[in-house]
Amino acid sequence: MSARLRQLFSFPDPVNEVAARTVAAGVVVLSVVSLALGVGWLLIPLAYGFWARVLTGPSLSPLGQLATRVVAPALPGRARPTPGPPKRFAQGIGAVLSSAALIAWATAGWWVAGWFVGALAAAALLEAAFGLCLGCRIFTLLMRLGVVPESVCEECVDLTRRHPRLAGDRPA
Repeated sequence: MSARLRQLFSFPDPVNEVAARTVAAGVVVLSVVSLALGVGWLLIPLAYGFWARVLTGPSLSPLGQLATRVVAPALPGRARPTPGPPKRFAQGIGAVLSSAALIAWATAGWWVAGWFVGALAAAALLEAAFGLCLGCRIFTLLMRLGVVPESVCEECVDLTRRHPRLAGDRPA
């Protein structure tokens, strides 16, 4: 694979937490509009966005581009770096849920699809409003259980890298 393709199909690490929450807010808006209006075709850009972000980070995602290049830089405060692997995992969960919603809408109807979209909207709202990333929490649990190797996200294992003030609290 060429260096250009490798760069395209990479996920940023670290991720700007402000941009991630901005993307989540966009997902909330798109999900709520599709639910409120019963517009199933909005699931197409929703699913595309998640798959684009899983595969390429913000590179091929219109919402990701808007968040990283326009909205997050315009907001007051500095970028807040956070590990990329848990965010990519969370985007993967969003890709699965939005794809399931799209398939359900096409085969079983809007009522079934709405359950998937509702779950997606709830998780995105927690991320956007409170900074609580459910996918990241699941990722952390999978690391603790040994399902995800520590080498996938060494920063996730050692929180003192992200939060140096915690280093003083650790026993020697």
